[in-house]
Amino acid sequence: MKKTDPQKTAANQQLSNSAPPKKIAFFERYLTLWVAICILFGIALGNLAGDSMTFLSQMEIAKVNIPIAILIWMMIYPMMLQIDFSSLKKVTQKPKGIVLTVIINWLIKPFTMAFFAWLFFSNIYSAFISPELAGEYIAGAILLGAAPCTAMVFVWSYLTDGDPNYTLMQVSVNDLIILVAFVPIVGLLLGITNITVPYNTLFLSIVIYVVVPLVAGFITSKTLIKSKGKAWFTDVFLPKLKPISIIALLLTLVFLFAFQGGNIVNNPLIIVFIAIPLIIQTYFIFFVAWYSGKKLQLTHAVCAPAAMIGASNFFELSVAVAIALFGLDSPAALVCVVGVLVEVPIMLSLVAFANKQKHTFKEQ
Repeated sequence: MKKTDPQKTAANQQLSNSAPPKKIAFFERYLTLWVAICILFGIALGNLAGDSMTFLSQMEIAKVNIPIAILIWMMIYPMMLQIDFSSLKKVTQKPKGIVLTVIINWLIKPFTMAFFAWLFFSNIYSAFISPELAGEYIAGAILLGAAPCTAMVFVWSYLTDGDPNYTLMQVSVNDLIILVAFVPIVGLLLGITNITVPYNTLFLSIVIYVVVPLVAGFITSKTLIKSKGKAWFTDVFLPKLKPISIIALLLTLVFLFAFQGGNIVNNPLIIVFIAIPLIIQTYFIFFVAWYSGKKLQLTHAVCAPAAMIGASNFFELSVAVAIALFGLDSPAALVCVVGVLVEVPIMLSLVAFANKQKHTFKEQ
């Protein structure tokens, strides 16, 4: 039997204990603040500009707003560059974590989101919100719940010491499923809530916001990695795109709230009303995934990211589809944007919980 050097073990333990804690990047850490600033600036811009903002809403092709489409594409494309479909070859080696994320994101999450939205907007809030508005708020929640997280989950995985390669597999699988499952699930749930489903617009949205950036990202990553190397692609190219994605996000939020300003000023409590079911849904799905993962005896490095993917959302896609289906100034689009507002503080609280519970896992 190999002997262990006590001094070496103690030194390694001391090094581990002295390692600096992982931190979220500056922009992601204060995302809620940036969103709040965009809300205020957008509302002010909408009130000052008045009717002159309408020209933006009229720049459409097949119900797709061109300026917003460009901004959202600029957000989504950098995410798709990170997807490595070659990692899917390893799915069968450790399938339980993949099975969990698929079940949570596609068989549970969209339906619980629709239920909580129906419960609050059509029932609890019925004295304050008309049935017509309630239907659009529910639609926005459905769009949000049917799109699992693609980008921020890498941040949550990092902060919880998740397995980065396995997290990449989980995200890649979900991105492929979005191509075939998003439209039918959204169509089904919108139909149940008596909302007319324009399937042509739904399919077009998936092509524009998922298929095109996914293919473009795949071609770009393969080409650049082949010519420049993996290290250059990861350490040089991707960081250069990050400011573009951030600027596009902030500009999108400003435009959205410029059109939403009148709704918010007339009913300032609507943000709180929307946030409550979204917060309940987030915590509910996280704990369903978390304790299911523990039941499946997943390692913490796999279980934590799986729960984070379920709890967070692909809000860029949700916002884009909400605008295409219902318009820039729609309650549905507002729900998706409020999802951005509440997500970061909630997810940071779940990161703290996951880290505190790490000792309860039997690592494999």
